[in-house]
Amino acid sequence: MARLPRLSVTDLPHLVLWQGHNRQAVFADDDDRQAFVALLGDGATREGVEVHGYALLDAGLWLLVTPRREGALSRLMQGLGRSYVRRFNARHGRTGTLWEGRYRATVLAPDRVLPALVLLDHEPVRVGLAPSPEAWPWSTHRHYAGIAPLRGVQPPAPWWGLGDTPFAREAAYRQRVHEGLPPAQAQGLREAAIKGWPVGDAAFLAALAAQTGRRTQPARPGRPRKRI
Repeated sequence: MARLPRLSVTDLPHLVLWQGHNRQAVFADDDDRQAFVALLGDGATREGVEVHGYALLDAGLWLLVTPRREGALSRLMQGLGRSYVRRFNARHGRTGTLWEGRYRATVLAPDRVLPALVLLDHEPVRVGLAPSPEAWPWSTHRHYAGIAPLRGVQPPAPWWGLGDTPFAREAAYRQRVHEGLPPAQAQGLREAAIKGWPVGDAAFLAALAAQTGRRTQPARPGRPRKRI
């Protein structure tokens, strides 16, 4: 079955997954991760993409972003792919591809943004890189938890509804991360990013389908019924 064209919608949040080729490491050490964060910041500013969150692992990464210009997300990822691979190969004396190919992404309804941030915070723990979200310095958790502010990270709109003061918002967010996501919700977000189906309620999906002119949910299995 042909793969659906990637859906990207200006002014809506996107959950992005990018993995290494054959699950190989795309970050060998903290210097690599620091370089990627710098390239991400520069590219996002240049292309008009708001970076809400990220989680850099060993064999891949997660991003939560909102493109503000048509085609901005694709241009950002293409630029990152070229510049980071060039640097990584030169630094580590290698040649060839680094990423598995296409990055994966899904469009989120605005009310799914905070759950997506919580998902990113827990990914380093899930894959065994850290014992807790706050113990992993290469995600945006410590920024939102009030532990270590990061330049260039822009809170999504729902963030401001967590409290009336920065302290209240940080405390409320820490509690959300402590509670985590129901396993089914976390797995649903991961699968949505991989398969590219948007995440939101029925009204959001219907409006998105009308806006983009394409299906926003998988077709039911089986052959179409014949018309009589």
